[in-house]
Amino acid sequence: MSAFSVVSYSSALPQKFFLTLLILLWVSFVMALMRPEIVNKIDDIQAEGYDIMLAVDLSGSMRVQDFTKGWLPVSRLDIAKEVVGDFVKEREADRIGLVVFGSFAYQYTPLTLDHETVVKMLNSTVETMAGEDTAIGDAIGLSVKALRDREEKSRIIILLTDGEDTSSSIPPMQATRLAKQYGIKIYTIAIGQREVARLGFGGGRTIMNTNLLKDIARETGGGFFMAKDADALKQVYKQIDRLEKTKAESRTYVTRKPLYRYPLAAGLFLLFIISLFPLFTDGIVKEKVPQNA
Repeated sequence: MSAFSVVSYSSALPQKFFLTLLILLWVSFVMALMRPEIVNKIDDIQAEGYDIMLAVDLSGSMRVQDFTKGWLPVSRLDIAKEVVGDFVKEREADRIGLVVFGSFAYQYTPLTLDHETVVKMLNSTVETMAGEDTAIGDAIGLSVKALRDREEKSRIIILLTDGEDTSSSIPPMQATRLAKQYGIKIYTIAIGQREVARLGFGGGRTIMNTNLLKDIARETGGGFFMAKDADALKQVYKQIDRLEKTKAESRTYVTRKPLYRYPLAAGLFLLFIISLFPLFTDGIVKEKVPQNA
């Protein structure tokens, strides 16, 4: 007698599902081989700022009210505070310092990026706090001292005054030549509606020396401006802002995040499932055949 068994496999999973797993496995590995990635571009803008010293006249003549705001008369210094303050706020990348002068000059704030402090200190000034007279030469000399050790080709002085030099210990043109020696530009602004201003009863008068201011600007390669009203003064500072525009350099950095590990992981998982596929079959069915006597 002989006996034999018929063995058959009956899958618990449909054949189509098994085929789907194979297709997904192939797609996963192909995607992993393609090495997908996320590319991020970052623009880094680097500004090359200026070093700017603001020299503001606080002599007695700056109290003259020949400007108007709305319908109200305001002093030259009040208008200067408003316009210069706006200029400071616009120069975000620049280091700005403040020199005030009357009979003498002194540095009110050092060069700083803290523009809010510069504006606050400017607004705290009053006429004659540095004396009644006008020391233009000393203001230039002190500004040069603050700027001389800074990087070349990025240093400027903006001098605002309504008078002529009357009390400097250093002549204005001598201080100007020193500025030129260090490559420092000087922009001069004459403020006031009248070149001759009376300071009130018994206060005398001041004479605006526009020729001196022109010579100072010309000697250093800067510029001279006349501002007879608030709008004109605003335009002056806007023009200086355009002439001495901060240079900006843009660089693009690229970062890459690889994503191939995700389809690779999916493919390995599918391969694991497929390797377990025989365990999901119905098992082995044995059919016994009767034995012959």
